Amino acid sequence: MATAPPCPPLEQLLDEVPVGLLVTDAVGTITSVNGTLCNWSGYNAQELVGQKKLQDLFTVGGRIFHQTHWMPILQVQGSISEVKFDLRRSDGRVLTVMLNAVRRGAGAGCHDVVSVVVAEERNKYERQLLLERKRSEELSQKQLREAEDRALFAEQMVGIVSHDLRNPLAAITMGATTIGRDATLGERHAKVLDNIHRSARRARRLIDELLDFTMIRVGHGLTVAHKPANFHELVGQLVEELKLAFPSNPIRHSAEGPGGCAVDADRIAQLLGNLVANAVTYGEPGGPITVTSWGDGGECVLTVHNLGEPIPEPMLARVFEPLVRGGTPDHSTRSVGLGLFIVKAIAQAHGGSVTVTSSREQGTTFKFVFAC
Repeated sequence: MATAPPCPPLEQLLDEVPVGLLVTDAVGTITSVNGTLCNWSGYNAQELVGQKKLQDLFTVGGRIFHQTHWMPILQVQGSISEVKFDLRRSDGRVLTVMLNAVRRGAGAGCHDVVSVVVAEERNKYERQLLLERKRSEELSQKQLREAEDRALFAEQMVGIVSHDLRNPLAAITMGATTIGRDATLGERHAKVLDNIHRSARRARRLIDELLDFTMIRVGHGLTVAHKPANFHELVGQLVEELKLAFPSNPIRHSAEGPGGCAVDADRIAQLLGNLVANAVTYGEPGGPITVTSWGDGGECVLTVHNLGEPIPEPMLARVFEPLVRGGTPDHSTRSVGLGLFIVKAIAQAHGGSVTVTSSREQGTTFKFVFAC
Protein backbone atom coordinates (compact mmCIF):
# COMPACT_ATOMS: atom_id res chain seq x y z
CA MET A 1 0.00 0.00 0.00
CA ALA A 2 1.50 3.35 -1.14
CA THR A 3 2.12 5.95 1.51
CA ALA A 4 1.29 9.63 1.01
CA PRO A 5 4.29 11.92 0.45
CA PRO A 6 5.30 13.91 3.51
CA CYS A 7 3.71 17.36 3.81
CA PRO A 8 6.18 20.21 3.21
CA PRO A 9 6.99 22.39 6.20
CA LEU A 10 4.63 25.31 6.83
CA GLU A 11 7.38 27.82 6.04
CA GLN A 12 7.86 26.22 2.60
CA LEU A 13 4.11 26.26 1.96
CA LEU A 14 3.87 29.94 2.85
CA ASP A 15 6.90 30.66 0.69
CA GLU A 16 5.36 28.98 -2.37
CA VAL A 17 1.68 29.88 -1.91
CA PRO A 18 0.38 31.75 -5.02
CA VAL A 19 -0.23 34.89 -2.97
CA GLY A 20 2.38 37.44 -2.00
CA LEU A 21 2.82 37.68 1.78
CA LEU A 22 4.86 40.10 3.85
CA VAL A 23 5.03 41.52 7.34
CA THR A 24 5.97 45.12 8.14
CA ASP A 25 6.60 47.03 11.34
CA ALA A 26 4.63 50.12 12.41
CA VAL A 27 6.38 52.42 9.92
CA GLY A 28 6.17 50.01 6.99
CA THR A 29 9.66 48.44 7.06
CA ILE A 30 9.49 44.91 5.64
CA THR A 31 10.45 42.34 8.30
CA SER A 32 9.41 39.18 6.46
CA VAL A 33 8.48 38.28 2.87
CA ASN A 34 7.63 35.08 0.98
CA GLY A 35 9.15 33.83 -2.25
CA THR A 36 6.06 34.60 -4.35
CA LEU A 37 6.30 38.31 -3.66
CA CYS A 38 10.03 38.24 -4.29
CA ASN A 39 9.41 36.68 -7.72
CA TRP A 40 6.74 39.25 -8.58
CA SER A 41 8.82 42.23 -7.44
CA GLY A 42 12.12 41.07 -8.89
CA TYR A 43 13.89 41.52 -5.53
CA ASN A 44 15.31 38.75 -3.37
CA ALA A 45 14.51 38.53 0.32
CA GLN A 46 17.84 40.07 1.37
CA GLU A 47 17.09 43.16 -0.73
CA LEU A 48 13.69 43.62 0.91
CA VAL A 49 13.85 42.53 4.55
CA GLY A 50 15.13 45.39 6.68
CA GLN A 51 16.12 47.32 3.56
CA LYS A 52 12.87 48.58 2.09
CA LYS A 53 9.53 49.81 3.31
CA LEU A 54 6.27 48.63 1.75
CA GLN A 55 5.62 52.08 0.35
CA ASP A 56 9.04 52.03 -1.40
CA LEU A 57 7.62 49.44 -3.77
CA PHE A 58 4.79 51.73 -4.94
CA THR A 59 4.68 54.40 -7.62
CA VAL A 60 4.50 58.05 -6.56
CA GLY A 61 0.69 58.04 -6.52
CA GLY A 62 0.67 54.86 -4.44
CA ARG A 63 3.07 56.36 -1.89
CA ILE A 64 0.83 59.38 -1.44
CA PHE A 65 -2.25 57.17 -1.01
CA HIS A 66 -0.33 54.98 1.46
CA GLN A 67 0.47 57.98 3.60
CA THR A 68 -2.92 59.75 3.40
CA HIS A 69 -5.28 56.77 3.50
CA TRP A 70 -3.64 53.39 4.07
CA MET A 71 -1.84 54.19 7.32
CA PRO A 72 -4.68 56.24 8.94
CA ILE A 73 -7.28 53.56 8.13
CA LEU A 74 -5.10 50.79 9.50
CA GLN A 75 -4.52 52.78 12.66
CA VAL A 76 -8.24 53.43 13.20
CA GLN A 77 -9.85 50.23 11.87
CA GLY A 78 -7.05 47.70 12.31
CA SER A 79 -7.58 46.32 8.80
CA ILE A 80 -8.00 47.38 5.20
CA SER A 81 -9.28 45.40 2.22
CA GLU A 82 -9.15 45.31 -1.57
CA VAL A 83 -6.91 48.32 -2.25
CA LYS A 84 -5.34 48.55 -5.68
CA PHE A 85 -1.73 49.68 -6.02
CA ASP A 86 0.82 49.81 -8.82
CA LEU A 87 3.89 47.92 -7.60
CA ARG A 88 7.16 48.97 -9.25
CA ARG A 89 9.41 45.98 -9.96
CA SER A 90 13.18 46.04 -9.69
CA ASP A 91 13.44 46.35 -13.50
CA GLY A 92 11.14 49.40 -13.53
CA ARG A 93 8.09 47.65 -14.89
CA VAL A 94 4.78 48.18 -13.09
CA LEU A 95 2.60 45.37 -11.79
CA THR A 96 -0.95 46.16 -10.66
CA VAL A 97 -1.79 44.37 -7.42
CA MET A 98 -4.57 44.20 -4.80
CA LEU A 99 -3.55 44.50 -1.14
CA ASN A 100 -5.26 43.41 2.09
CA ALA A 101 -3.76 44.08 5.51
CA VAL A 102 -4.41 43.32 9.18
CA ARG A 103 -2.66 45.08 12.07
CA ARG A 104 -1.48 42.98 15.00
CA GLY A 105 -0.53 44.46 18.35
CA ALA A 106 -0.53 48.11 19.35
CA GLY A 107 1.84 51.01 19.69
CA ALA A 108 5.40 50.94 18.43
CA GLY A 109 5.54 47.14 18.69
CA CYS A 110 2.68 46.47 16.31
CA HIS A 111 3.12 44.82 12.92
CA ASP A 112 1.03 44.56 9.76
CA VAL A 113 0.36 41.33 7.90
CA VAL A 114 -0.15 42.08 4.20
CA SER A 115 -1.38 39.83 1.39
CA VAL A 116 -0.76 40.71 -2.26
CA VAL A 117 -2.50 39.31 -5.36
CA VAL A 118 -1.91 40.24 -8.99
CA ALA A 119 -4.87 42.26 -10.24
CA GLU A 120 -4.44 41.68 -13.95
CA GLU A 121 -6.92 38.81 -14.16
CA ARG A 122 -9.36 40.75 -11.99
CA ASN A 123 -8.88 43.79 -14.21
CA LYS A 124 -9.70 41.68 -17.26
CA TYR A 125 -12.83 40.42 -15.53
CA GLU A 126 -13.92 43.95 -14.56
CA ARG A 127 -13.24 45.26 -18.06
CA GLN A 128 -15.28 42.41 -19.51
CA LEU A 129 -18.14 43.19 -17.12
CA LEU A 130 -18.06 46.87 -18.10
CA LEU A 131 -17.98 45.95 -21.79
CA GLU A 132 -20.94 43.61 -21.44
CA ARG A 133 -22.85 46.23 -19.47
CA LYS A 134 -22.16 48.83 -22.16
CA ARG A 135 -23.34 46.41 -24.86
CA SER A 136 -26.48 45.66 -22.86
CA GLU A 137 -27.24 49.37 -22.39
CA GLU A 138 -26.67 50.09 -26.09
CA LEU A 139 -28.97 47.21 -27.02
CA SER A 140 -31.63 48.41 -24.57
CA GLN A 141 -31.43 51.96 -25.95
CA LYS A 142 -31.71 50.63 -29.51
CA GLN A 143 -34.73 48.53 -28.61
CA LEU A 144 -36.29 51.52 -26.80
CA ARG A 145 -35.75 53.77 -29.85
CA GLU A 146 -37.27 51.13 -32.11
CA ALA A 147 -40.27 50.75 -29.79
CA GLU A 148 -40.73 54.55 -29.67
CA ASP A 149 -40.48 54.74 -33.47
CA ARG A 150 -43.11 52.00 -33.84
CA ALA A 151 -45.42 53.76 -31.35
CA LEU A 152 -44.94 57.11 -33.11
CA PHE A 153 -45.64 55.54 -36.50
CA ALA A 154 -48.79 53.85 -35.15
CA GLU A 155 -50.05 57.11 -33.61
CA GLN A 156 -49.33 59.02 -36.83
CA MET A 157 -51.20 56.38 -38.83
CA VAL A 158 -54.17 56.70 -36.47
CA GLY A 159 -54.20 60.45 -37.12
CA ILE A 160 -53.88 60.05 -40.91
CA VAL A 161 -56.58 57.38 -41.17
CA SER A 162 -58.92 59.30 -38.85
CA HIS A 163 -58.50 62.45 -40.91
CA ASP A 164 -59.15 60.59 -44.18
CA LEU A 165 -62.34 59.04 -42.75
CA ARG A 166 -63.93 62.46 -42.33
CA ASN A 167 -64.73 62.94 -46.02
CA PRO A 168 -66.60 59.64 -46.64
CA LEU A 169 -68.40 60.09 -43.32
CA ALA A 170 -69.48 63.59 -44.34
CA ALA A 171 -70.75 62.18 -47.65
CA ILE A 172 -72.79 59.54 -45.77
CA THR A 173 -74.31 62.19 -43.48
CA MET A 174 -75.11 64.52 -46.38
CA GLY A 175 -76.70 61.69 -48.36
CA ALA A 176 -78.84 60.64 -45.39
CA THR A 177 -79.94 64.25 -44.87
CA THR A 178 -80.90 64.60 -48.53
CA ILE A 179 -82.91 61.38 -48.50
CA GLY A 180 -84.63 62.47 -45.28
CA ARG A 181 -86.13 65.48 -47.08
CA ASP A 182 -88.24 63.18 -49.21
CA ALA A 183 -91.85 63.72 -48.01
CA THR A 184 -92.90 60.30 -49.33
CA LEU A 185 -90.43 58.46 -47.10
CA GLY A 186 -92.09 55.68 -45.14
CA GLU A 187 -91.84 55.20 -41.36
CA ARG A 188 -89.55 52.16 -41.68
CA HIS A 189 -87.11 54.00 -43.93
CA ALA A 190 -87.24 57.04 -41.63
CA LYS A 191 -86.09 54.86 -38.73
CA VAL A 192 -83.25 53.50 -40.86
CA LEU A 193 -82.16 57.06 -41.68
CA ASP A 194 -82.34 58.01 -38.01
CA ASN A 195 -80.03 55.09 -37.20
CA ILE A 196 -77.64 56.24 -39.94
CA HIS A 197 -77.57 59.76 -38.48
CA ARG A 198 -76.93 58.51 -34.94
CA SER A 199 -74.23 56.09 -36.10
CA ALA A 200 -72.59 58.84 -38.17
CA ARG A 201 -72.58 61.21 -35.18
CA ARG A 202 -71.00 58.51 -33.03
CA ALA A 203 -68.40 57.75 -35.71
CA ARG A 204 -67.64 61.48 -36.08
CA ARG A 205 -67.16 61.76 -32.32
CA LEU A 206 -64.75 58.80 -32.33
CA ILE A 207 -62.81 60.29 -35.26
CA ASP A 208 -62.53 63.65 -33.48
CA GLU A 209 -61.28 61.90 -30.35
CA LEU A 210 -58.67 59.95 -32.34
CA LEU A 211 -57.47 63.13 -34.04
CA ASP A 212 -57.22 64.91 -30.69
CA PHE A 213 -55.38 61.91 -29.25
CA THR A 214 -52.87 62.07 -32.13
CA MET A 215 -52.42 65.81 -31.64
CA ILE A 216 -51.76 65.32 -27.92
CA ARG A 217 -49.35 62.39 -28.28
CA VAL A 218 -47.55 63.24 -31.52
CA GLY A 219 -48.03 66.98 -31.88
CA HIS A 220 -47.75 69.82 -29.40
CA GLY A 221 -50.94 69.20 -27.44
CA LEU A 222 -54.41 70.61 -27.88
CA THR A 223 -54.73 74.21 -29.01
CA VAL A 224 -57.35 76.51 -27.50
CA ALA A 225 -58.54 79.97 -28.52
CA HIS A 226 -59.59 81.92 -25.44
CA LYS A 227 -62.39 84.39 -25.98
CA PRO A 228 -64.46 86.38 -23.46
CA ALA A 229 -67.69 84.62 -22.55
CA ASN A 230 -70.33 84.28 -19.89
CA PHE A 231 -69.55 80.86 -18.45
CA HIS A 232 -73.06 80.27 -17.10
CA GLU A 233 -74.75 81.17 -20.39
CA LEU A 234 -72.33 79.00 -22.35
CA VAL A 235 -72.88 75.98 -20.11
CA GLY A 236 -76.66 76.57 -20.14
CA GLN A 237 -76.75 76.54 -23.97
CA LEU A 238 -74.64 73.39 -24.06
CA VAL A 239 -76.91 71.64 -21.56
CA GLU A 240 -79.96 72.40 -23.75
CA GLU A 241 -78.17 70.79 -26.72
CA LEU A 242 -77.18 67.78 -24.60
CA LYS A 243 -80.80 67.28 -23.51
CA LEU A 244 -81.67 66.68 -27.17
CA ALA A 245 -78.68 64.36 -27.66
CA PHE A 246 -79.46 62.30 -24.52
CA PRO A 247 -83.25 62.31 -24.07
CA SER A 248 -83.13 59.19 -21.87
CA ASN A 249 -81.67 61.09 -18.90
CA PRO A 250 -82.98 64.32 -17.30
CA ILE A 251 -80.13 66.86 -17.33
CA ARG A 252 -80.36 69.83 -14.97
CA HIS A 253 -78.14 72.93 -14.89
CA SER A 254 -77.55 75.22 -11.91
CA ALA A 255 -75.38 78.35 -11.92
CA GLU A 256 -73.79 80.19 -9.01
CA GLY A 257 -71.76 83.41 -8.81
CA PRO A 258 -70.39 85.69 -11.55
CA GLY A 259 -69.81 84.01 -14.91
CA GLY A 260 -67.30 86.24 -16.69
CA CYS A 261 -64.38 84.28 -18.13
CA ALA A 262 -62.16 83.67 -21.18
CA VAL A 263 -62.47 80.17 -22.67
CA ASP A 264 -62.51 78.23 -25.90
CA ALA A 265 -66.26 77.64 -26.25
CA ASP A 266 -65.85 74.72 -28.68
CA ARG A 267 -63.43 72.93 -26.37
CA ILE A 268 -65.69 73.53 -23.35
CA ALA A 269 -68.54 72.02 -25.38
CA GLN A 270 -66.34 69.01 -26.11
CA LEU A 271 -65.33 68.66 -22.45
CA LEU A 272 -68.90 68.92 -21.15
CA GLY A 273 -70.20 66.61 -23.87
CA ASN A 274 -67.67 63.94 -22.97
CA LEU A 275 -68.49 64.19 -19.26
CA VAL A 276 -72.23 64.00 -19.82
CA ALA A 277 -71.82 61.11 -22.29
CA ASN A 278 -69.73 59.34 -19.67
CA ALA A 279 -72.49 59.90 -17.06
CA VAL A 280 -75.15 58.54 -19.40
CA THR A 281 -73.03 55.49 -20.30
CA TYR A 282 -71.83 54.48 -16.85
CA GLY A 283 -74.33 56.12 -14.50
CA GLU A 284 -77.76 54.98 -13.34
CA PRO A 285 -79.86 54.12 -16.45
CA GLY A 286 -82.28 56.99 -16.98
CA GLY A 287 -80.98 58.66 -13.83
CA PRO A 288 -80.67 62.45 -13.39
CA ILE A 289 -77.46 64.27 -14.34
CA THR A 290 -76.65 67.56 -12.66
CA VAL A 291 -74.37 70.10 -14.31
CA THR A 292 -73.19 72.97 -12.08
CA SER A 293 -71.28 76.07 -13.18
CA TRP A 294 -69.76 78.23 -10.48
CA GLY A 295 -67.60 81.34 -10.44
CA ASP A 296 -66.23 83.88 -8.00
CA GLY A 297 -64.53 86.30 -10.37
CA GLY A 298 -61.14 84.61 -10.06
CA GLU A 299 -61.90 80.94 -10.55
CA CYS A 300 -64.54 79.01 -12.50
CA VAL A 301 -65.74 75.50 -11.69
CA LEU A 302 -67.77 73.05 -13.75
CA THR A 303 -69.08 69.83 -12.20
CA VAL A 304 -71.03 66.92 -13.67
CA HIS A 305 -72.74 64.59 -11.18
CA ASN A 306 -74.61 61.34 -11.66
CA LEU A 307 -75.88 58.48 -9.51
CA GLY A 308 -75.29 54.79 -10.07
CA GLU A 309 -72.53 52.26 -9.56
CA PRO A 310 -69.33 53.96 -8.31
CA ILE A 311 -66.10 53.84 -10.25
CA PRO A 312 -64.02 50.94 -8.85
CA GLU A 313 -61.24 52.14 -6.55
CA PRO A 314 -58.39 50.68 -8.66
CA MET A 315 -59.71 52.52 -11.73
CA LEU A 316 -60.10 55.94 -10.08
CA ALA A 317 -56.41 56.70 -10.49
CA ARG A 318 -56.48 55.66 -14.17
CA VAL A 319 -59.73 57.07 -15.54
CA PHE A 320 -57.95 59.95 -17.30
CA GLU A 321 -55.43 57.69 -19.03
CA PRO A 322 -55.93 56.86 -22.72
CA LEU A 323 -57.71 53.64 -23.74
CA VAL A 324 -59.17 53.06 -20.26
CA ARG A 325 -62.82 52.06 -20.34
CA GLY A 326 -65.31 51.10 -17.68
CA GLY A 327 -67.55 48.06 -18.02
CA THR A 328 -70.99 48.60 -19.54
CA PRO A 329 -73.47 46.06 -20.81
CA ASP A 330 -74.56 48.35 -23.64
CA HIS A 331 -72.06 47.71 -26.44
CA SER A 332 -73.63 50.41 -28.61
CA THR A 333 -72.38 53.11 -26.24
CA ARG A 334 -68.85 51.83 -25.84
CA SER A 335 -66.02 54.11 -27.01
CA VAL A 336 -62.32 53.62 -27.57
CA GLY A 337 -61.63 55.05 -24.11
CA LEU A 338 -60.32 58.49 -25.08
CA GLY A 339 -63.12 60.74 -23.81
CA LEU A 340 -61.79 61.40 -20.31
CA PHE A 341 -58.20 61.54 -21.56
CA ILE A 342 -59.25 64.40 -23.86
CA VAL A 343 -61.22 66.02 -21.01
CA LYS A 344 -57.99 66.18 -19.01
CA ALA A 345 -56.07 67.59 -22.01
CA ILE A 346 -58.71 70.32 -22.52
CA ALA A 347 -58.59 71.19 -18.81
CA GLN A 348 -54.79 71.48 -18.93
CA ALA A 349 -54.93 73.54 -22.14
CA HIS A 350 -57.08 76.04 -20.17
CA GLY A 351 -54.49 76.08 -17.39
CA GLY A 352 -56.82 74.11 -15.14
CA SER A 353 -57.34 70.61 -13.81
CA VAL A 354 -60.01 67.93 -13.63
CA THR A 355 -60.63 65.50 -10.76
CA VAL A 356 -63.17 62.81 -9.92
CA THR A 357 -64.78 61.46 -6.74
CA SER A 358 -67.04 58.42 -6.67
CA SER A 359 -68.95 56.49 -4.02
CA ARG A 360 -72.17 54.52 -3.81
CA GLU A 361 -73.70 57.01 -1.35
CA GLN A 362 -72.66 60.30 -3.00
CA GLY A 363 -72.54 59.23 -6.65
CA THR A 364 -69.86 60.25 -9.15
CA THR A 365 -68.72 63.86 -9.65
CA PHE A 366 -66.22 65.15 -12.20
CA LYS A 367 -64.88 68.61 -11.34
CA PHE A 368 -63.16 70.96 -13.81
CA VAL A 369 -61.45 74.01 -12.27
CA PHE A 370 -59.66 76.85 -14.11
CA ALA A 371 -58.79 80.51 -13.65
CA CYS A 372 -61.38 82.85 -15.13
